[in-house]
Amino acid sequence: MADSIIFDLDGTLWDATDGAAVVWQAEAAKYGEVKDVITADNLKALYGRPLEEIAVKLLPGAKTETALAIMRESVIKQCPYLEKDGGILYPGLISTLKELKKSYKLFIVSNCEEGYIQCFLNAHKLWDIFEDFEYPGRSGKLKADNIRLVIERNNLQSPVYLGDTEGDYAAAQKAGIPFIYARYGFGDVKGYDKAIDSFAELLNNI
Repeated sequence: MADSIIFDLDGTLWDATDGAAVVWQAEAAKYGEVKDVITADNLKALYGRPLEEIAVKLLPGAKTETALAIMRESVIKQCPYLEKDGGILYPGLISTLKELKKSYKLFIVSNCEEGYIQCFLNAHKLWDIFEDFEYPGRSGKLKADNIRLVIERNNLQSPVYLGDTEGDYAAAQKAGIPFIYARYGFGDVKGYDKAIDSFAELLNNI
Protein backbone atom coordinates (compact mmCIF):
# COMPACT_ATOMS: atom_id res chain seq x y z
CA MET A 1 0.00 0.00 0.00
CA ALA A 2 1.31 3.46 -0.91
CA ASP A 3 2.47 5.81 1.82
CA SER A 4 3.09 8.82 -0.44
CA ILE A 5 2.33 10.37 -3.82
CA ILE A 6 4.85 12.25 -5.95
CA PHE A 7 3.26 14.48 -8.58
CA ASP A 8 4.39 15.84 -11.89
CA LEU A 9 3.23 19.45 -12.29
CA ASP A 10 2.34 20.47 -15.87
CA GLY A 11 -0.51 18.41 -17.27
CA THR A 12 -0.99 16.74 -13.90
CA LEU A 13 -1.75 19.46 -11.34
CA TRP A 14 -2.29 22.47 -13.60
CA ASP A 15 -2.26 23.73 -17.18
CA ALA A 16 -0.14 26.88 -17.43
CA THR A 17 0.51 26.66 -21.17
CA ASP A 18 -1.62 29.66 -22.17
CA GLY A 19 0.39 32.00 -19.95
CA ALA A 20 3.70 30.36 -20.77
CA ALA A 21 3.04 30.67 -24.52
CA VAL A 22 2.47 34.42 -24.15
CA VAL A 23 5.84 34.82 -22.44
CA TRP A 24 7.76 32.54 -24.85
CA GLN A 25 6.28 34.31 -27.89
CA ALA A 26 7.18 37.74 -26.50
CA GLU A 27 10.77 36.64 -25.96
CA ALA A 28 11.00 35.02 -29.40
CA ALA A 29 9.73 38.24 -31.00
CA LYS A 30 12.91 40.01 -29.82
CA TYR A 31 14.87 37.97 -32.36
CA GLY A 32 13.99 39.14 -35.86
CA GLU A 33 15.24 35.95 -37.47
CA VAL A 34 12.87 33.73 -35.44
CA LYS A 35 9.65 33.12 -37.35
CA ASP A 36 8.30 30.17 -35.36
CA VAL A 37 4.88 30.71 -33.79
CA ILE A 38 4.54 29.48 -30.21
CA THR A 39 1.15 28.29 -28.97
CA ALA A 40 -0.18 26.57 -25.89
CA ASP A 41 -0.78 23.44 -27.96
CA ASN A 42 2.86 23.45 -29.11
CA LEU A 43 3.96 23.54 -25.48
CA LYS A 44 1.54 20.81 -24.41
CA ALA A 45 3.01 18.49 -27.02
CA LEU A 46 6.52 19.00 -25.58
CA TYR A 47 6.03 19.32 -21.82
CA GLY A 48 7.60 16.57 -19.78
CA ARG A 49 10.91 16.77 -21.68
CA PRO A 50 14.02 18.59 -20.41
CA LEU A 51 13.76 22.33 -21.04
CA GLU A 52 16.69 22.38 -23.47
CA GLU A 53 14.94 19.82 -25.63
CA ILE A 54 11.66 21.76 -25.45
CA ALA A 55 13.43 24.92 -26.63
CA VAL A 56 15.02 23.31 -29.67
CA LYS A 57 11.85 21.51 -30.76
CA LEU A 58 9.61 24.52 -30.06
CA LEU A 59 11.82 26.79 -32.19
CA PRO A 60 13.00 24.60 -35.08
CA GLY A 61 13.70 27.61 -37.27
CA ALA A 62 16.10 29.17 -34.77
CA LYS A 63 19.73 28.41 -34.13
CA THR A 64 20.24 26.22 -31.09
CA GLU A 65 21.97 28.98 -29.12
CA THR A 66 19.09 31.37 -29.93
CA ALA A 67 16.45 28.83 -28.89
CA LEU A 68 18.26 28.24 -25.61
CA ALA A 69 18.60 31.99 -24.97
CA ILE A 70 14.85 32.42 -25.51
CA MET A 71 14.21 29.51 -23.18
CA ARG A 72 16.40 30.95 -20.42
CA GLU A 73 14.65 34.33 -20.54
CA SER A 74 11.19 32.78 -20.80
CA VAL A 75 11.51 30.52 -17.77
CA ILE A 76 12.63 33.52 -15.69
CA LYS A 77 9.83 35.82 -16.86
CA GLN A 78 7.00 33.31 -16.84
CA CYS A 79 7.21 32.78 -13.07
CA PRO A 80 6.06 36.26 -11.99
CA TYR A 81 3.47 36.18 -14.80
CA LEU A 82 2.05 32.84 -13.66
CA GLU A 83 2.33 33.67 -9.97
CA LYS A 84 0.13 36.72 -10.54
CA ASP A 85 -2.48 35.13 -12.77
CA GLY A 86 -1.96 31.46 -11.97
CA GLY A 87 -2.54 28.54 -14.28
CA ILE A 88 -5.68 26.47 -14.72
CA LEU A 89 -6.07 23.94 -11.93
CA TYR A 90 -7.69 20.66 -12.91
CA PRO A 91 -11.25 20.24 -11.58
CA GLY A 92 -11.47 19.19 -7.96
CA LEU A 93 -7.73 19.55 -7.46
CA ILE A 94 -7.61 21.47 -4.18
CA SER A 95 -10.35 19.51 -2.42
CA THR A 96 -8.83 16.21 -3.61
CA LEU A 97 -5.34 17.20 -2.43
CA LYS A 98 -6.70 18.12 1.00
CA GLU A 99 -8.41 14.75 1.26
CA LEU A 100 -5.31 12.88 0.07
CA LYS A 101 -3.14 14.69 2.62
CA LYS A 102 -5.09 13.01 5.41
CA SER A 103 -3.64 9.63 4.39
CA TYR A 104 -0.53 10.27 2.27
CA LYS A 105 2.56 12.44 2.18
CA LEU A 106 2.48 14.60 -0.97
CA PHE A 107 5.41 15.79 -3.11
CA ILE A 108 6.19 17.35 -6.51
CA VAL A 109 8.96 16.43 -8.95
CA SER A 110 8.92 18.34 -12.23
CA ASN A 111 11.37 19.08 -15.05
CA CYS A 112 11.59 22.83 -14.49
CA GLU A 113 13.89 25.67 -13.57
CA GLU A 114 14.24 27.63 -10.34
CA GLY A 115 11.03 29.27 -9.12
CA TYR A 116 8.48 27.41 -11.24
CA ILE A 117 7.13 25.02 -8.61
CA GLN A 118 7.28 27.86 -6.10
CA CYS A 119 5.15 30.11 -8.33
CA PHE A 120 2.56 27.31 -8.58
CA LEU A 121 2.48 27.00 -4.79
CA ASN A 122 2.32 30.79 -4.33
CA ALA A 123 -0.35 31.38 -6.97
CA HIS A 124 -2.72 28.82 -5.52
CA LYS A 125 -1.68 28.96 -1.84
CA LEU A 126 -0.70 25.30 -1.64
CA TRP A 127 2.49 25.39 0.44
CA ASP A 128 0.84 23.54 3.32
CA ILE A 129 -0.19 20.64 1.07
CA PHE A 130 3.23 19.46 -0.16
CA GLU A 131 6.05 18.32 2.11
CA ASP A 132 8.92 18.59 -0.38
CA PHE A 133 9.68 19.07 -4.07
CA GLU A 134 12.60 18.78 -6.47
CA TYR A 135 13.53 19.92 -9.99
CA PRO A 136 16.55 20.14 -12.30
CA GLY A 137 17.00 23.87 -11.75
CA ARG A 138 18.00 23.16 -8.15
CA SER A 139 19.45 19.66 -8.21
CA GLY A 140 21.05 19.60 -11.66
CA LYS A 141 19.47 16.17 -12.12
CA LEU A 142 16.68 14.87 -14.33
CA LYS A 143 13.37 13.43 -13.23
CA ALA A 144 14.24 9.85 -12.26
CA ASP A 145 17.12 11.01 -10.04
CA ASN A 146 14.97 13.77 -8.54
CA ILE A 147 12.29 11.23 -7.67
CA ARG A 148 14.98 9.19 -5.92
CA LEU A 149 16.19 12.29 -4.04
CA VAL A 150 12.71 12.97 -2.71
CA ILE A 151 12.27 9.32 -1.73
CA GLU A 152 15.61 9.17 0.08
CA ARG A 153 15.49 12.41 2.02
CA ASN A 154 11.89 11.83 3.14
CA ASN A 155 12.43 8.13 3.91
CA LEU A 156 9.49 7.05 1.76
CA GLN A 157 8.76 3.34 1.79
CA SER A 158 6.00 2.93 -0.83
CA PRO A 159 5.66 5.99 -3.07
CA VAL A 160 3.78 6.23 -6.37
CA TYR A 161 4.28 8.78 -9.14
CA LEU A 162 1.42 10.54 -10.94
CA GLY A 163 2.23 12.02 -14.35
CA ASP A 164 0.90 12.45 -17.86
CA THR A 165 3.73 11.77 -20.33
CA GLU A 166 5.94 8.94 -21.54
CA GLY A 167 8.84 10.76 -19.90
CA ASP A 168 7.04 10.58 -16.56
CA TYR A 169 6.44 6.86 -17.01
CA ALA A 170 10.08 6.26 -17.94
CA ALA A 171 11.27 8.25 -14.92
CA ALA A 172 9.03 6.32 -12.55
CA GLN A 173 10.31 3.05 -14.00
CA LYS A 174 13.94 4.14 -13.58
CA ALA A 175 13.21 5.20 -10.01
CA GLY A 176 11.60 1.80 -9.38
CA ILE A 177 8.15 3.00 -8.28
CA PRO A 178 4.59 2.47 -9.62
CA PHE A 179 3.24 4.94 -12.17
CA ILE A 180 -0.30 6.31 -12.30
CA TYR A 181 -1.16 7.85 -15.67
CA ALA A 182 -3.08 11.14 -15.59
CA ARG A 183 -4.97 10.45 -18.81
CA TYR A 184 -6.62 13.90 -18.67
CA GLY A 185 -3.21 15.59 -19.16
CA PHE A 186 -1.00 16.42 -22.14
CA GLY A 187 0.58 13.11 -23.14
CA ASP A 188 -0.26 9.73 -24.60
CA VAL A 189 1.24 7.00 -22.42
CA LYS A 190 1.16 3.32 -23.36
CA GLY A 191 2.57 1.79 -20.19
CA TYR A 192 1.28 2.41 -16.66
CA ASP A 193 0.22 0.62 -13.50
CA LYS A 194 -3.07 2.50 -13.15
CA ALA A 195 -4.81 5.33 -15.02
CA ILE A 196 -7.24 8.07 -14.04
CA ASP A 197 -9.43 10.27 -16.23
CA SER A 198 -9.89 13.08 -13.71
CA PHE A 199 -7.83 14.24 -10.75
CA ALA A 200 -10.57 13.37 -8.27
CA GLU A 201 -10.38 9.72 -9.37
CA LEU A 202 -7.02 9.52 -7.64
CA LEU A 203 -8.82 9.11 -4.31
CA ASN A 204 -9.83 5.58 -5.32
CA ASN A 205 -6.82 4.60 -7.44
CA ILE A 206 -3.68 4.50 -5.31
